[in-house]
Amino acid sequence: ETTEMTNREEAETQISELDLLSSMFPYEEEFIVTDQLAVAELKHYVENESAEMPSSKVQFILNVKPEVSNASTVEFSMVCALPFKYPAVLPEITVRSSLLSRSQQIHLNSDLKTYLMQNCSGEPCMLSAREWVKDHAAAYIDKELSSSSVTTSNAMLSADITFTRLWIYSHHIYNKQKRKNIIDWAKELSLSGFCMPGKPGVVCVEGLQSSCEEFWSRVRRLTWKRILIRHREDVSLEGGGHAEIQKQRKFSTLEEKCFDAHGARGNHMDLGQLYHFLEEKGCADIFQMYFGVEGH
Repeated sequence: ETTEMTNREEAETQISELDLLSSMFPYEEEFIVTDQLAVAELKHYVENESAEMPSSKVQFILNVKPEVSNASTVEFSMVCALPFKYPAVLPEITVRSSLLSRSQQIHLNSDLKTYLMQNCSGEPCMLSAREWVKDHAAAYIDKELSSSSVTTSNAMLSADITFTRLWIYSHHIYNKQKRKNIIDWAKELSLSGFCMPGKPGVVCVEGLQSSCEEFWSRVRRLTWKRILIRHREDVSLEGGGHAEIQKQRKFSTLEEKCFDAHGARGNHMDLGQLYHFLEEKGCADIFQMYFGVEGH
């Protein structure tokens, strides 16, 4: 009985707080409820003993223009949702602005959350959250710029550089010209890895994602009986300088690896040798993707 009572009380508190917000901010550009149905359900729940708990949280947006002389045009949106147990639990708020970088936005939202955790103990707190955003949000636009205005411009050029490794499988690679193309193109595109000619043919290239994709688009245009990317690895590099890229590489250059098989079918490569080569490079798991068996 008691919990049911507190649920109703929480719902009543939410309704009266929403009423307060709409009387304080009558214009849609300041306060807009994005889910009217949830509010209707909540009211119905408060007014009817027999009503079920609402199925969705109340969601709304508060737009805030901070009073900063030079930031007349900056607007912050507080995208809010009230969990059923609010105000016994904190509201869910995400502050957004077109002028915030991703890391500034994360920083701002985490500080707001800390503020709420320390100051809102079971009381309605949307107004104080809004006040906090009004007073503090604008400062985050300039945060980090001072310390890293230089790196910011670099970071924008290479916002998230992705390091890619492609594992290409071909039915066979014998053709001398193709083998030369593979090595020349990799060199031109600063890719490392290896090419194992024969049957099957295996090519691995690693480096910048855009270079790997360019390499693949050239290689696949050649005539092949069958060629495909068997596996692809992508690693996002923060800032992505040259050193970061070098650190990700498992191969130093691109070389042709001939693991000569002994015996009559000289063009068949010794897969045992390939396995040990991959193992040395820390890529043993790839062997299984190519050949579907555990290596030995």
